[in-house]
Amino acid sequence: MCFYSRRMHFVCLDCRTAVKRTAGAQAPGDIPCPRCRRPLIDAGADLAVPRRGDEAGWRALDAVLRAGLTFHGGCCGTGPGFRPRTPREVRERLALAERSGMPVKDALAVAEPSVTDRYGANAPACGPRARKTGQRNG
Repeated sequence: MCFYSRRMHFVCLDCRTAVKRTAGAQAPGDIPCPRCRRPLIDAGADLAVPRRGDEAGWRALDAVLRAGLTFHGGCCGTGPGFRPRTPREVRERLALAERSGMPVKDALAVAEPSVTDRYGANAPACGPRARKTGQRNG
C-alpha cells in the first residue's frame, strides 16, 4: 500500500514561518502568511522545516525554493531526492553550476558535486549517501 501525506508545508521565507495545509484545499498562491499576509510558497510534504532561529538552514532553504526546487516526493516513499541543507552545500552546488554550465536548479539537486564534476551531469551514484538511498553504481 502506498502512503503519501496529503498535508503540505507552505513557507514564508521572509517571516521564517511554515504551516501545514491539506493539498488541494486552496490554490498555493491563495494561502496567506499568518504573520505578513504575503502568499506562502508550496514547499511540499517532505520538507524538514528549520527552526526559526536557524539562520543557516533558512538561507539554504531560501536558495533551494527560489531556484524552483520543492520537497514533493513520489509515492511509495521515494522522496524528493537530494536537497542541500546548509549554505556550504548550496555554495558547492552553485560553484558546480558555474563550472559545468549546468542549470542552477539541476545543480542544487546533485548529491555529490565532486563526482558530477568528474563524470558529468549523469554521474553514477556512489558513496555513503547512495548506499543509504538504495542506489547503485552504473
